[in-house]
Amino acid sequence: MQSWYHIIPKNTGLSAYAWIIFCVLPFYFVFRSSGMWEIIFGIVMILLFFTIYRVSFLSQEWTWTVYVSVSLNMVISIVMTVLLGYVYFALFLAFYIGNIQHKGGLIALYVVHLVTTIGAVGVGFFTQNEYFFSQLPFILIAVIGVILLPFTLYNRNKRERLEDQLKVANEKISQLVVVEERHRIARDLHDTLGQKLSLIGLKSDLAGKLVEAKPETAKSELHDIHQTARTALKEVREMVSDMKGKKLKDEMIRIQQILQAAQIEFHLEGNPELKYTPLLTENVLSMCLKEAVTNVVKHSQAASCKVSIIQSSTALILQVKDDGVGIPDQITFKENGLQGIKERLEFVNGSLGLDASNGTTLTIQVPQVIQQMEKGALS
Repeated sequence: MQSWYHIIPKNTGLSAYAWIIFCVLPFYFVFRSSGMWEIIFGIVMILLFFTIYRVSFLSQEWTWTVYVSVSLNMVISIVMTVLLGYVYFALFLAFYIGNIQHKGGLIALYVVHLVTTIGAVGVGFFTQNEYFFSQLPFILIAVIGVILLPFTLYNRNKRERLEDQLKVANEKISQLVVVEERHRIARDLHDTLGQKLSLIGLKSDLAGKLVEAKPETAKSELHDIHQTARTALKEVREMVSDMKGKKLKDEMIRIQQILQAAQIEFHLEGNPELKYTPLLTENVLSMCLKEAVTNVVKHSQAASCKVSIIQSSTALILQVKDDGVGIPDQITFKENGLQGIKERLEFVNGSLGLDASNGTTLTIQVPQVIQQMEKGALS
């Protein structure tokens, strides 16, 4: 079973106020009874139903307690329907059954609940004729809810579980990518430096032994050591340069390839070649652009994506706009990679803006400090 909620179910298509009314209504049907014992009996049934209903969510797995809990509440629901004309407990049971993950048990309880509810409603039209006809539209809505709600909730919960599994799988893939990148760096360092450092060590030992006996040979060995060290340093610099990332214009080519592979039309406005932007800032912008376009591919369901680059004397603005489904209001910067973009921009005093109307528009802005310095020096 899912983690138990409060008595009021969530995410069923009805507001909490509607469920509060369903919780209060049984007391109205009880207090309209004429006899004191009928009122006491009705209150006991209501309290017993909600107690069993709440406790039933404590079961974390499909066990016999689920059968017992649902069966007892079905009996209470039938009694309340036939004797007091209150049919709406059936909606609470439909919600509970929809949260059962065991498909066989769900179908069994669904059939039993649907048959008993329709039977109790049919009997209620004879025992509570006046009250049933006065609330006939609401009873029909309740019966439709009993029919549709369990499978609607079951499919929604199944989709959420699959989304959670996909999220966990993506996180594992990201971790594996990081581990693989570390292994690649370790292999590159080993291949680049390991052999040459070993050679430098051997030649240093040999030069130390020959420095007095054969000075000329020792000089030759020292010259080889010097050349080997210079070669190793050059290779390390090339490797570090590759790790630092590409310029924005190079990243733009990869972005276009990613969007084309996802069958999303790509539009570029502005010049991706940045003249006065520091390399660190340009690398940050490249990473932010890649993350933004990745979000477009994963979440937007867009047909086109437009990247705009606006360079002024005071700021550089990078805008990514798609015509997709937009971002829901409850999504914050901590989700969908937006927090990572925001944190990267903080290193270069940048800012991130979000507009979710008519698709999604991300606006990245960084100050043009270098350009101002260059102009000041020329004036």
